[in-house]
Amino acid sequence: MFLAPFVGKWARKSVSTAISATSFIVFLIFDFLDIVFCIIYRYLDKLFEGKPSPCYCGDRREIQRSMGDDEDSELSETLYGRTNVFRQIRFLGFGRNSENRKKSFGGGSGIRIWSDCGCESCVSWMKDGGQNLHVVVKEPSTGAASENCHGDVTENVIFLHGFISSSSFWTETVFPNLSEPVKRNYRLFAVDLLGFGRSPKPRDCYYTLRDHLEMIEKSVINPFQLKSFHIVAHSMGCNISIALAAKYWHCVKSVTLVAPPYISSSKEEASFTALHKLAGKRLWPPLLFCSSFMSWYEHLGRCVCLFVCRNHRIWERILKLLTWGRDLHFMIMDMTKHTHHSAWHSMHNVLCGGAKFQEKMLENLMKDGVKICVIQGDNDKVIPLECGKNIKSKVPNVEISIISNAGHLNVIMGREKDFTRDLELIWASFADTE
Repeated sequence: MFLAPFVGKWARKSVSTAISATSFIVFLIFDFLDIVFCIIYRYLDKLFEGKPSPCYCGDRREIQRSMGDDEDSELSETLYGRTNVFRQIRFLGFGRNSENRKKSFGGGSGIRIWSDCGCESCVSWMKDGGQNLHVVVKEPSTGAASENCHGDVTENVIFLHGFISSSSFWTETVFPNLSEPVKRNYRLFAVDLLGFGRSPKPRDCYYTLRDHLEMIEKSVINPFQLKSFHIVAHSMGCNISIALAAKYWHCVKSVTLVAPPYISSSKEEASFTALHKLAGKRLWPPLLFCSSFMSWYEHLGRCVCLFVCRNHRIWERILKLLTWGRDLHFMIMDMTKHTHHSAWHSMHNVLCGGAKFQEKMLENLMKDGVKICVIQGDNDKVIPLECGKNIKSKVPNVEISIISNAGHLNVIMGREKDFTRDLELIWASFADTE
């Protein structure tokens, strides 16, 4: 009995050491494979497209100089500052020249012909030149729209989805559960963010916060002449919504952040802090392992996109056969509606690079009196629960709702009616605020 506490402590320490050793070995292998596939893709791109596509495997200082990066740049340091043992020792000659990287990145506005899917669904955005985002607009019920003296629809709401998702996240969950008063008096905009869903996926784009904001302005705010609106966002969309609200603070009535990835850190360390917090090199749980794999390894991530996204029609047919012809869940369909280029840069420049500006933006929103509500599940394995608390510490008047036994997705899915009622209460409480 006397030795029991020491045995238990020793066992826990042994397990922890074993997990750490296994993790080190696994990610060391990934470091090596990422370097190998960098070389493979360099030659394949040159073979099929005439020139190799630039990547972030070169010397960090050279890349930083060639891209003109500084502390106010929206390009994340995590793009070129991720550690790789074999790159650091210049294995296979790495640390190659990255001159003219910024001018040549992507080599065009379209898709990679050989490694991106070219089906009609995936390239439909190219038909109109890729000028605007795909937006699902739900107008107020016919003949029942409540209007003010200027003829404007009473309320507008912009919905922004999260990473590897689309407007379907909202049209399949919130839209079908709206109450009749909201259907009559609200105009809803569910946006496919730049690089996702049916929206443009240009290669000559870094998918920074500014890029996302400009496309939302061009596709929603300007053409529909929105003078006031609410914002609802999930996960990565929260970073974009904070930036949108900071720019249009005089128009925003409320901002609802669902599972916001806000990481409190100094501006100099914010990008890497966000990367380690949201996608640290961990083997468990599986969702975090997938996040770390896709965030740390540029070329291995491209392999996954080549295997899954490039061949999504084959996988969809296989899944339909296995499910006896049933319609596939919208989230399964959304998982392949991006390119590696769009997902990779959005992950780093929005989730990581955007972290550099969130603190200042939140301070400005607090000064401007913008109403912010946070909703998060207490069992979220993707976004730490501390993120919501960090926002509360920065903006004391923020309203936080913690949902018991809810995770990153089922904070909404599985409780769609309750979530929609919560949103309607938020909108109603701030509807008349100026």
